[in-house]
Amino acid sequence: MAKVKLLNINKGRMDNLQFFRMFKKIVMATARVGIWLACFVSASQNMTQIAVDFNKSVGPMKPIWAWWGYDEPNYTYMKDGKKLLGEIADLSPVPVFVRAHSLMVTDEGPRAALKWGSTNMYTEDKSGRPIYNWTIVDQIFDTYIERGMKPLAQIGFMPKALSSKPEPYRHHWQPGAAYGDIFLGWAYPPKDYNKWAELVYQWVKHCVERYGKKEVEQWYWELWNEPDIGYWRGTTEEYIKLYDYTADAVKRALPTARIGGPETTGPASSNAAQFLKTFLDHAVNGKNHVTGKIGTPLDFITFHAKGNPKVVDGVVQMDMGKQLRDIDQGFKIVASYPTLKNLPIIIGESDPEGCAACSQDDYPHNAYRNGTMYSSYTAASFARKYDLADFHGVNLLGAVTWGFEFEDQKWFAGFRDMATNGVDKPVLNVFRMFGMMQGDRIKVSGDFAYDFASVRDKSVRDGMDINAMASKDGTSHAVMVWNYHDDNILSDEEATVEVKLTGLPSGNMLLHHYRVDETHSNSYTIWLDMGAPQQISRQQREKLERAGQLELFEAPKYIKVVNGEAIIKFSLPRQGVSLLKLD
Repeated sequence: MAKVKLLNINKGRMDNLQFFRMFKKIVMATARVGIWLACFVSASQNMTQIAVDFNKSVGPMKPIWAWWGYDEPNYTYMKDGKKLLGEIADLSPVPVFVRAHSLMVTDEGPRAALKWGSTNMYTEDKSGRPIYNWTIVDQIFDTYIERGMKPLAQIGFMPKALSSKPEPYRHHWQPGAAYGDIFLGWAYPPKDYNKWAELVYQWVKHCVERYGKKEVEQWYWELWNEPDIGYWRGTTEEYIKLYDYTADAVKRALPTARIGGPETTGPASSNAAQFLKTFLDHAVNGKNHVTGKIGTPLDFITFHAKGNPKVVDGVVQMDMGKQLRDIDQGFKIVASYPTLKNLPIIIGESDPEGCAACSQDDYPHNAYRNGTMYSSYTAASFARKYDLADFHGVNLLGAVTWGFEFEDQKWFAGFRDMATNGVDKPVLNVFRMFGMMQGDRIKVSGDFAYDFASVRDKSVRDGMDINAMASKDGTSHAVMVWNYHDDNILSDEEATVEVKLTGLPSGNMLLHHYRVDETHSNSYTIWLDMGAPQQISRQQREKLERAGQLELFEAPKYIKVVNGEAIIKFSLPRQGVSLLKLD
């Protein structure tokens, strides 16, 4: 079948996609019987057979996907932020946890901007006495709680009045600027650790008074972000000292509160790995800076994992293997500590690359974010996170998708976000699929080109990664199938997939087949068909909003189960994701 590369890099993206569609229509309109026969033979020869045995559980279907985060906390209570948070909360059968930076940052100029936010929770009077102001941080947490969400409450960054190097304090970063320009006065250690600890104590105490002990006990409190790089302008030992003071303050305010860290960058890096190990060594055997005793409170462990896309011959090429190697090394490090191995692990940022606010205009490798590359990558990568946790025998609690929304930006600007101007992108529909997968994870087998180890070691550079994961909860059964490749190439070639299901209840079962691909659950292609407008009419917005929702691939239908078995056969395009839901 014909293939056309989709460069998907701003200037040419619309023309390439429209050319592809026009070419495809011409081919279909002029096809002869021989052409269709050849295609049929080719599809039959390339069939992928997937076996799902619902009698065989491989572990719980933990909702590790129900975690989100973002740099700009003040977007939380803005119009599109509230809308998106409501949609994220609605897609999950369990509470969603939300992590945001800059919850303790001092106001200087506009409160919200790219990679910036502030709450002004701490200032001092002329005599140096603390002034606490919870108004803005309460507005942020209220927005979560109203939607049944829970904070993964990040304790950071440094208020100006406490910073050991307060000037300059606020950055004014824009896409294209040097990333290191953001690390200013808010990233430094405190000039007074006791004042810092009192601030943390008062904040946690206030949250207990406002939301109740039972509610706050369900939260997770964490210290800082990526202290192994510029986000922390102190030493490793100074971070550990800050952690001891912070953990002690949190536990004094609420002894049953959960505190963790250190939120380092990817452990596949030797520097990040060493920082993580040094922190964990201290948690187990170090002398506490506050109590003088051995060890420090640690209720969960956090680190980050990122891929590394680039442009190769005009095509965006992902690198899922890089992200999985970060996860693999992080799990390996945690598993090496017998007393820590069973602690919950939260991958505090788990994404295809490292800068959500870097648009595709200035960073062409980020052009994967609008279309189905991001959605298929998400399906394939989350499945391997489960596999890696099983392999290392660790307790993976959550993997935070660092992608939210950017208020009042251009339509489909190529930020790493779930929605653009209030319209959902295709990637959010994969999370809607995950929301329908509950209970136990079920054994899936087949003659697959890739497993978690091969993707970890070499990414997906040869054949397509056509694979699946499945779940069962009572009488509800689900199978997610994806057709993924690291190269962002649009093709009219489709894989034929045959899913053999066993262990089903006999009789009739109702099948809902959901799909994310070029023509289903995809607001981006609809926007391109409109001519990629930046001025959107009310009718266009309504159409885009409908296209941003999860769609059925076909009408619901009953399938007959005989002796506990059924077979479902369908075609799946490149970068497509299907969810088969049987009840």
